[in-house]
Amino acid sequence: LVKNKSDLSAVMLKIQESFPEIHGEMFEGPERIGVNSFLHRVFKMKKIPETDIIPYRMKANSSQKKRIDKNELALLYNFNFFDGVPEYHRVGTTEMFVAFELQIGFEAEVNELRVDHLAYEEGRILKAQPLLKTYKESHEKSSESEVNTTPVQSSLTEKSESQDDMKLIAAVLEGNFSNSKYRALDRREIDGKGTAPISPERLCLNNKRLNIWADQRKAMILDGPFELEPSRRYSVDMMSFRVDKRISGISVGLFAYFGPYVVQI
Repeated sequence: LVKNKSDLSAVMLKIQESFPEIHGEMFEGPERIGVNSFLHRVFKMKKIPETDIIPYRMKANSSQKKRIDKNELALLYNFNFFDGVPEYHRVGTTEMFVAFELQIGFEAEVNELRVDHLAYEEGRILKAQPLLKTYKESHEKSSESEVNTTPVQSSLTEKSESQDDMKLIAAVLEGNFSNSKYRALDRREIDGKGTAPISPERLCLNNKRLNIWADQRKAMILDGPFELEPSRRYSVDMMSFRVDKRISGISVGLFAYFGPYVVQI
């Protein structure tokens, strides 16, 4: 929050000078230009010095439309960025890249909008995530219809919450896979020969711990890469490896190239 309008203008001008390519422009996400082009574009984008923050859009908040239409200065802006990578999440066939938003604005304007702005932001998120919206609405209806005044022990409460999580995951997967049919095409066995251990050069989109470990030289590539037909879908039945010396603890994963990055599969 900024106390006066002149300071807000100075902040916006500094961001515009440092990142002119993101100011006021419509960002072309994966749904517009395709996942591969999107990832390569983000990979080349400029970071804030000495950080992993990748700014990709700066624009006036939609609440400022009336002021902009009257050629007045916007008093609230959305600053959108990725934290190191466009973090990738997939549940069933629902895919998303996680980004962050920092709102920068004139304090008095923000306080005035705060009454109904939270409801607007929640609606915007639920519009983009219909499965989450459906779950939230059904959960609210269920809560309204259930009246339970009996004390519940902590362990039972935790178990109930865990069951709720499983029901949500099951519902999402069921909704995504209900219309999908898979046909077995063939089987393929890959017998790797191993390689000299090297630290991963590509950042991982869905396992940030790997990126930290690689930077600390605690993560190593043990084998690969292996070539597969990219137009087909694959299911991994089994993965095994041999260790020639005693290791107290190890975590092994299978990864695939995804644009200029990798994803754990």
